[in-house]
Amino acid sequence: MQKLGDFKLPQFFNYPPYFTLQPVRDTREKQVQLWKELILDYCRTQKIFVIGLEEEFPLFSNHLIERSLSNEAREAFLSALVSEGRAEWLDRGHRKCLILWHRIQDWADILLHFVRDNGFEDSVMTVEEIRTGVESRGTELHGIDRTILMRALKLLEHKGKLAIFKGTSTDDEGVKFSV
Repeated sequence: MQKLGDFKLPQFFNYPPYFTLQPVRDTREKQVQLWKELILDYCRTQKIFVIGLEEEFPLFSNHLIERSLSNEAREAFLSALVSEGRAEWLDRGHRKCLILWHRIQDWADILLHFVRDNGFEDSVMTVEEIRTGVESRGTELHGIDRTILMRALKLLEHKGKLAIFKGTSTDDEGVKFSV
């Protein structure tokens, strides 16, 4: 089995036709499903939140079989994730894609568990402490994309679980939990 660092690649990754958009509908549906799962799994395990369509991305090429996905195939697979709510285009030209290996509601739930598990109810933390602080080390929140974190925080604020306080800069935005 081929690996990419410590990530085990699925069998289809060594099958050249899977690097070309398939013309037969049933085959293409299976191909798209396999690529969606691979992209989400890889991004989750490698903590990748943004994929640039025209940038080098390890999954889009297999040097062993000398195959690479075309831009059309890359966009098709990412668009399939977007249509399921598992990704969002960050620009009108569909050049950068935000990958949601957890949906925003799931990130909000992870955040609530983090707060409860660490006794942070009725405490104040900065957004940066949640993303990069000692408290979040070893959790899925450590290193989370700021856009995703802010959307999860705003969802929880809307539900009355916390209040977001604006700081003088993005580095000192605060969150008061009231779980």
